[in-house]
Amino acid sequence: MNPHRSGSLSALLGMTLVSLMAPAAQAAAPESTGVVMKNFMFVPTSLTVDVGSTVTWTNQDGEPHTVISDSGLFRSAALDTNDKFTFRFEQPGTYHFVCSIHPQMVGTIIVK
Repeated sequence: MNPHRSGSLSALLGMTLVSLMAPAAQAAAPESTGVVMKNFMFVPTSLTVDVGSTVTWTNQDGEPHTVISDSGLFRSAALDTNDKFTFRFEQPGTYHFVCSIHPQMVGTIIVK
C-alpha cells in the first residue's frame, strides 16, 4: 500500500468528519437577545426567540423597574438604572410579563 495515499485518505476523512460536525455545533448554540426598559416601556414589546434562548432585560430608565412573568415562571428584583435581569427559555410557548411597579409596562416573549 502506498503510504502517501493512505495519509491523504486519512486527511480527507478527517476533513469530512469536521465538516459534518460543524453545522451541528453551530445549530446548538443558543441565541441571546435583549429587551430594554426605556421611557416606561419594554422595547420591543414582543419578541420571538428559539427554545434555549436567553433574554436579558436592561433598565435604561432613571426609575426602578421589575420583570415579572404572569405565570410565575420568572421574577426579577427591582432593577435600577443599567441593572439587568436574564432568563433562559427552555420550553416553547407565549410568556407575558409586566413591571410590578408600573403595571402599564407589559411585554411578551414568544418561544418557538
